[in-house]
Amino acid sequence: MPDFSVLIVEDQIRFRDAFTLALSSVPDIKLLGIAPDLPQGRKLFDQTQPDVLLVDLDLPGGSGIELIRHAAQTRPQCDVMVISVFGDEQHVLSSIEAGATGYLLKDSLALDLADQLRALRNGGSPISPLIARRLLMRLAPGAGQGGTGTVPLAEDESAVALSEQESRVLHLAAKGFTFDEIAQFMQVSPHTVMTYVKRIYRKLQVRSKVEAIYEARRLGWLRD
Repeated sequence: MPDFSVLIVEDQIRFRDAFTLALSSVPDIKLLGIAPDLPQGRKLFDQTQPDVLLVDLDLPGGSGIELIRHAAQTRPQCDVMVISVFGDEQHVLSSIEAGATGYLLKDSLALDLADQLRALRNGGSPISPLIARRLLMRLAPGAGQGGTGTVPLAEDESAVALSEQESRVLHLAAKGFTFDEIAQFMQVSPHTVMTYVKRIYRKLQVRSKVEAIYEARRLGWLRD
């Protein structure tokens, strides 16, 4: 018999398929259903009453934070795991304040989704290392100037600028497209896209797509 049940609310097909595959052969987890948008997610949540809600934030029909808040109010015993490309402070803190108990970036999800959900259900709060590091830096005593607890911007951040093509790649990546999909969309070769990506990483002083998106959002270059 399954130990707990899960409802997935995710609009992108490739992630829905990946999550379904990760949980389909796990005997202790029962997948109750999958919703592609906020209205259907809320309806399924009320119908199925899951033990765990796995929810994206950027959903057709509204923000996943609305569903997190609804879950906390109507079924407080339900654990909520956010799955998102957004790693910025605003999204993370808003999710936690709404009632989320775990937060994973989509790029960090591999084959351990079931283990992450088990940890969540057992009282843990799984969180992607990048987000954990940022929050610790934010909350560290004396961090930033004057001990305000904030992390100051790098001195040369104002001098960083992306080209039009680099900015386009970054915006498409933030929407969840893979680099191969971006190459097809922009009608350029994958090699050309990776050249843009390397330049973006170098300019933002990061080493992954998730970090690049985080930094771009923190700088105000990407909006919801």
